[in-house]
Amino acid sequence: QVIVMKPKCKLTGKDANIFNLIGIASNTLKKAGFKEEAKEMKDKIMDSKSYDEALRIIMDYVDAE
Repeated sequence: QVIVMKPKCKLTGKDANIFNLIGIASNTLKKAGFKEEAKEMKDKIMDSKSYDEALRIIMDYVDAE
């Protein structure tokens, strides 16, 4: 599922460690009322094969700034 109105998420200037970015994006989703989507995003990222793929998944769920 892709969120139509993705919540804005401040990722630029943050620690680029993927687990840090997952936490920031997940918290943004939860605060916007997308608890299930936050879990879905994390599950997809854990199955991803690379950092770039994980970043693309995050971008599917939040509007990164």
